[in-house]
Formats: sequence, structure tokens, C-alpha cells
Amino acid sequence: MATFAQRTAPQGGQRERPDLGDPSFWQLPHSARVQAFAVLRQLDEPQYFVERPQSRWRPERGFHALVRHADVVEASRNPQVFASAPGATTPEPARWVRALFGDSLVNVDAPHHTQLRRIVSRAFTPRILSRTEADIQAVAARIVDDVLTRRPDDFVTAVASRMPFEVICNLMGIPERERPSILAQVNRASGDIGVARSRLRMPGKGLRALASMQGMVADLGRERRKNPTDDLISALVSADIDGQALTGRQLGAFFSLLMVAGVETTRNAIAHGLDLLTRHPDQRALLLDDFDRYSEGAMEEIVRHSTPIIQFRRTLTQDHRMNGHDFRRGDKVVLFYASANRDETVFPAPDTFDITRTPNPHVGYGGGGPHYCLGTYLAKQEMKALFRELLTRSPNLTPGPPVLVPSNFDNRVRSMPCAYTTPQP
Repeated sequence: MATFAQRTAPQGGQRERPDLGDPSFWQLPHSARVQAFAVLRQLDEPQYFVERPQSRWRPERGFHALVRHADVVEASRNPQVFASAPGATTPEPARWVRALFGDSLVNVDAPHHTQLRRIVSRAFTPRILSRTEADIQAVAARIVDDVLTRRPDDFVTAVASRMPFEVICNLMGIPERERPSILAQVNRASGDIGVARSRLRMPGKGLRALASMQGMVADLGRERRKNPTDDLISALVSADIDGQALTGRQLGAFFSLLMVAGVETTRNAIAHGLDLLTRHPDQRALLLDDFDRYSEGAMEEIVRHSTPIIQFRRTLTQDHRMNGHDFRRGDKVVLFYASANRDETVFPAPDTFDITRTPNPHVGYGGGGPHYCLGTYLAKQEMKALFRELLTRSPNLTPGPPVLVPSNFDNRVRSMPCAYTTPQP
């Protein structure tokens, strides 16, 4: 098979642009995709249109691809024109799915989004956040205790997935008896998101998993309305002074977002982070030399370099011209965060992993605007606590290369083997 470089070799002064809508592109090695986006950013018109064949299942004719940092940021901060509704994922959720499960925060715009985000933000009180920070430290210590005792052979299952899952369950107040079932449902619901396949696959198992998960948390919400406790579910379903609270369906949609998005993105960032620190021993040594000084920059650089969420998309609400490119009402636009985070005009030596990089205006948590990731602070605290414990208490843990899932949505790590070197006397 021809390499990407061969397929994009100059032919009559033009380069063949890769088809970002073709599943085969997302099955290429990660390094080849990084190279492809580097080529696309250098085009005279990088906001190019990706043609897609129309059919009953795909009525759209294609999408505009935004690959430069400036374009991704500008579109992110202009939600009046670049709307998240009817769906920020590809493909967007069907109407019947939205009617059944409700709209997630990522798929709605103002004023609905503003109201939902206000309710959720008010639930994160200083008291809840203070307790969560202490809990994060305890969870990280407990996980590393188990690593030292059990010496697991897969880092993703034993560590990277467990950290955000336990933290979110504790934060929400999920009973221990419900957690194994929820984890199984999360794995089913997230298993097919964005996976590159040549044929359409109906997401029946994923939808059933979401229904089960949302039904369970809706039941908990009804119970907490009657008997509130000191947890996030109680805060979300209890009306505040303005009389606003989440309905059962809204609570289910928010919980699904936390579980599928919050757990998956943080687990992937943790797995990629350990891989990066292992492959760059100088950066690992620098971080260990003064963790408090370098940890914030290290977490930001891990997210920039790995970009756990590859892309989200927007729909044009009106005709619009941006940076010399014309968009029409109804057009679909895909914001490729993975490309924006390697933009040479913003990040010198973008392929270099440098925990001292400053400034570091990456878009790993979104490009700004109302959809900036609500869980940013929580994710960074989880990563800091876990890496402090891992690097100081388990220095002989040596991960193997991560096994990636070919996905156009997230930079997902399926597994990562662990080895344990014998400490030198």
C-alpha cells in the first residue's frame, strides 16, 4: 500500500488531499495522520470541503475541515454562527435518540445550554470541590497501593480507567453495589464511538447501555429528591433559589456525559501521559525533580500532545465568511483539535514533548467559548495526583507501547501492557 507521502506527492503542482471522512484514513498509524494534518495546514485554503457520497443513511454531502488553530478557536468562540445543535458528534444523534435520551450539554446551544450549564456549575460548590480534592488524593494512593501489591499486566484497566471512574462515582454519590454494572455499561456505550469501520454499524448495544445507565441514575435522582445527601446528584436535583434543577432525563444525560466523556478522555490522557513520560526520560526526570513546579505544565503538555478528543463538529446557522472562506447556512464544519494542537504558527516544534512549553494555548479542552470543558479542573487534579503517586512510589513500572483504537473521534487507548523492572541495588 502506498505511504501517505507517496499519495500526497506533487502532481501538476497539487497535492492529493486525504479524505478525512474515509474510515481508512483513521486506520493509518497515528504518526501518518499527524503528517497528513501538517500537510493540510500548509495548503492555501486549509478550510477545505471533504466530499462524502450521499445516501439514505448519510444525507449530508460532506463537511468543511478546520485544521488550523486560529480557525478552530474562532469557530469555537462564535456559537451564534457555529452551532452545536443538532449534534456535535459524527454522525449526529438521530431525532428519536435525542427524544428518548434527552440532549447532552455538548449538543445544545443558548439559551438551553446556558441554563443547563448554570445549574451544573452551581452544583460544584466549594464544599463539594474541597471534598473531591481530598478524595482524588485518596483514590490515587489506593490505586498505586494495588499496583505495588498486584502488579497488573494492563495499565489501562488497572489504573487509567479506574482513576476517573472512581472519582466521578464518589463525586456523584453512586452506591458501591451499582458501580460494576455502570462500568460495564460505560464500556458498551463508548466502545463504538468514532471507531473507523468500512460499513455502517447500528449502535444497538451502546443505546441499550445508555438507557440502562440513565434509568439507574434517574432512580437515584428521585430518591435524592426525597432524601438528599451531601453529593452531586442531590445538588443537581434540588432546586436552588431560582427554582432551577435538573429533571430526571437531564440528570441521566449529564451523568452519561460525565461517564462516557469524562472517564474516557481522562483515562486516555493518563495512558498517553505515562507513555510520553516513559519515552522522554529527560522530561520525566525534570518533572520528578520538582513536581510542584512542573506538574501544571506537564499536564497541559500531555493534553496538547495527545489531544484525547480529536474533533467535534458544528452546524452553520447562517451564511458566514471566515478568514477568506465562505460557509453556507446548514453546512457542517468539523473542528480538528488534534491538528490545531500541532499548528506550527502557534507551537514551535509542535511534535516535541516539552513540559516547560509556555505559552501553551492548546485546544485539548475545547477552543474556548461556552462549550469549554466543564471538567477541566477535575481532570487535571486527577492526573496530577495519580502521576505524583506513580512516579514516586512505583518507579519500576515500565509500560509497553499503547494499543490504539482506530477512531475519528478520540485518541483512544485500548490497552497498554505493564512490565516491572528489578530495582538496581
